[in-house]
Amino acid sequence: MNKFYGTGVAMVTPFHADGAVDFGGLEAVINHIIGGGVEYLVILGTTGESATLSKQEKQDVWKKTVEFTRGRVPLVAGIGSNNTYELLKSIEEFDTNGYDAILSVSPFYNKPTQEGIYRHYKAVAENSPLPIILYNVPSRTGSMVSAETTVRLAHDFKNIIATKEASGSFEQFNQIMRDKPEEFMLISGDDPVTLPMVAMGASGVISVIGNAIPKAFSDMVRLCLKGNYEAARPLNYGMIEFTRLMFAEGSPAGVKYALKHLGICGDTVRLPLANISSLAEAKIVTELQKIVK
Repeated sequence: MNKFYGTGVAMVTPFHADGAVDFGGLEAVINHIIGGGVEYLVILGTTGESATLSKQEKQDVWKKTVEFTRGRVPLVAGIGSNNTYELLKSIEEFDTNGYDAILSVSPFYNKPTQEGIYRHYKAVAENSPLPIILYNVPSRTGSMVSAETTVRLAHDFKNIIATKEASGSFEQFNQIMRDKPEEFMLISGDDPVTLPMVAMGASGVISVIGNAIPKAFSDMVRLCLKGNYEAARPLNYGMIEFTRLMFAEGSPAGVKYALKHLGICGDTVRLPLANISSLAEAKIVTELQKIVK
């Protein structure tokens, strides 16, 4: 699955000031990101505020994304739930036209055992018409997909092709890299640790900051994948403070403000998220000016 090597971007969902989905903004974001040279897009993951979109809104966003992308890059749909049977129904109803894979977050809130997580993804694998990328983000879900469970799934189901790892555990990353099938991909789910993860064998990243600075970040990732860390390190260092600011007062509020400053879309977020402070806005502008010449 070479199409998922490099930089994927977990796209924001732009909203009008009244909270309605801004499809003009969505098209502008897509063109901005693709113009920056990224390898693929992820639609309606966490950064896309999927938890606050209705079923119809999700279908509209997925459909419009295919229309606006026009086949220029591969597309991944974020489809997850803590109700396995509801998730299977969502996958069954999903229009796969134009999409290349599904990113599915591990069940949140329920705090299932590792066996429960395994059986959840087993059911997904047996019912999905598209390849599956696991998503382990324990800071949001309340439970960890262990390295053992990840590797077990990777060996048992050929259509489970990768894991987006946002656990922050290099012990976990090392174990996955050691024990996974050769073709199974480890993908960074945290912008700040992408460089060291690629150094240990990860195939790239699904990025948040790539919404705003797709060229700078994807250039850095490509250098890492080529083994040119001497050139990649200064680029990485130059983005450290910007990356920190993107999450300092909540995501995607930070990166949405950066996009607003760049004139691409508005910075409206849906409750319970809130916009960032004026102090954070000023700091983001300062860092953007260093990166975007």
